[in-house]
Amino acid sequence: MSLVQPLPCGPLDIVGDVHGEYGALRALLGHLQYDAQGVHPEGRTLVFMGDLCDRGPDSPAVLALVQRLVESGRACALLGNHEINLLRDDAKDGAGWFFDHRSDRDAPKYAPFAHATPADRPRIQDFVARLPVALERGDLRLVHAAWLNAHIGAARQLPQGALRAAYDDWEGRASALARQTDLGERMRAELAAWGGDLERHDTPPPFLHAHAEHEANKQMLNPVKVLTSGVERTGDQPFFAGGKWRFSQRVAWWDTYADATPVVVGHYWRRRHPIDRSAVGKEDVDLFESIAPLAWHGLRRNVFCVDYSVGGSWRARKDGLAPQPHFKLAALRWPERVLQFDDGTSEATLGFGGHAR
Repeated sequence: MSLVQPLPCGPLDIVGDVHGEYGALRALLGHLQYDAQGVHPEGRTLVFMGDLCDRGPDSPAVLALVQRLVESGRACALLGNHEINLLRDDAKDGAGWFFDHRSDRDAPKYAPFAHATPADRPRIQDFVARLPVALERGDLRLVHAAWLNAHIGAARQLPQGALRAAYDDWEGRASALARQTDLGERMRAELAAWGGDLERHDTPPPFLHAHAEHEANKQMLNPVKVLTSGVERTGDQPFFAGGKWRFSQRVAWWDTYADATPVVVGHYWRRRHPIDRSAVGKEDVDLFESIAPLAWHGLRRNVFCVDYSVGGSWRARKDGLAPQPHFKLAALRWPERVLQFDDGTSEATLGFGGHAR
């Protein structure tokens, strides 16, 4: 088996990024009519789009539930960038539930959250190490962030379980490029001249050109990174996202996706209703600013993002508010092209296969 695997036949319920929101996930599965064993009365199959963990109150419970469903043959799941961070022991914003040394730093934003036990950690890493980065069949393609055929081809060559070694090798190539040129020295000089902390929101940096170049190199030289966190180019303004200041911007890759086969992604923090993205640490370019909340998008209007920002629910809890209507967990029902939300509402998606705006 490679890192690109076949989707099962039949109707699917494709669940967006869960981000540790166990209550929302249980509610959504109930509204989709799955029982506790993941069985649907009409024989439908669950598919999880990755980013199961981080930021929410119970990432261990979400991962345990999804692992049980996948290993019983009742569901499929993809790798997201947050699972890759766990697999690589790369502690990022919101992962204090798994990495003890990160817990205190995450607590002001995300606490209270359940912690992984020492016994949980190797089991979780073993589970995510066995997940594919893409799923496909004749009528549908699924990937966490971006479907680029050349990058899918590179992932197709990797056997199941080989992701960490390959990922680390590609990361190493970007670091070697920085060492072999003056890029590394320019990055160090930029940080020294500024003297700030890239994880402190209250200390905006100047635009760090060498950092922008290095971020874009690390992104685009790594095929799996592109598939799980998107296409990026050097930007022109610093922005805060994912718990740190960044300098390379995401690109709407779907505007050049010309294949006829539809693609479903997660990752991009779409929203059903307007939200203040800066309040949840998302100050990058909003790729959905001009796309209707329920619309298919891209060159052929055959790409759909099913991430409706449930990962921002921590902000509502912190403010003493109900997470909905702003932060939702959604599933796209295929082939019906209907969205089911965790609050029990369902709505048809719009514009499939039409002309791009």
